[in-house]
Amino acid sequence: MTDVELEHHRVALTGYCYRMLGSGFEAEDAVQETFVRAWQTYDPARGTLRTWLFHLATNVCLDMLRGPQRRARAMDLGPAATPGDALGQPLPHSRWIQPVPDAKVLDPAERAVTRETVRLAFVAALQHLPPRQRAVLILRDVLKWSAAETATLLSTTVTSVNSALQRARAKLPPAGQADETVDESLLTRYVSAFERYDVAALVSLLHEDATSEMPPFAWWLRGREHIHTVLTAAAASGQAPCEGSRLLPVRANGSPAFGQYLYGEPFALVVLDVAGGRIAGEATFLDPGLFPFFGLPMSFAAPLRTR
Repeated sequence: MTDVELEHHRVALTGYCYRMLGSGFEAEDAVQETFVRAWQTYDPARGTLRTWLFHLATNVCLDMLRGPQRRARAMDLGPAATPGDALGQPLPHSRWIQPVPDAKVLDPAERAVTRETVRLAFVAALQHLPPRQRAVLILRDVLKWSAAETATLLSTTVTSVNSALQRARAKLPPAGQADETVDESLLTRYVSAFERYDVAALVSLLHEDATSEMPPFAWWLRGREHIHTVLTAAAASGQAPCEGSRLLPVRANGSPAFGQYLYGEPFALVVLDVAGGRIAGEATFLDPGLFPFFGLPMSFAAPLRTR
């Protein structure tokens, strides 16, 4: 076993751990711990390196998931707010599903097939499952391991794997279907409207049932009209918090995303869901600590895009 052989498995392992844990930072920590344990314990007589690494990664993730609290999205924590509702108090970052760069979790050769399985909605849905059922479903339905391979990895029987998979599929909440390809002109119009704080233009790009969330706050909105009301009120009050923003494109969770800079400083990471040619969801992570993780600069002051 060599470092090169371990690195060959890093992206697949990080994607697996991310789906298990809901945090890119924790997923990277889990993979590092997996590699440490691999150096200490790997014996070719036990099987392939790939199987042993996933066995170790599963155990690391299960250890990390022993606490009672699961990561979630705002819509998992309560009903949608109505215009005028207060934001409330921020919750710890450990409560939230965190975004992750595509390059860390998606193999380029399989990106078109597997990106749906790292969408924020799907990863949040996975967190509703008990950890071992979560592992079985990811191994079987996402990574396409056989029942026998999964049983060996989890040190259980094929019958137990099939039973856990059936229960997991029954419990898994449905996740919306995003567009496979996104019209670049939609993103161009979004950036232009966002940077000009053109509320009418921005709202015109939204799906009728669009959602907007802002971790670390549990406050969230559903519906184009409610989003329009909140943005219009902010503009009218002269306290529009995003006015003066600039956006830099990145990829997160198989979706288009942007680093948002406010007056040149990191402010938020915005992840979009696009369905039916419109923006169906906007998750604004108010965490500048995500910028280095996504390879984004810590300052950006580009001229305003006017169209």
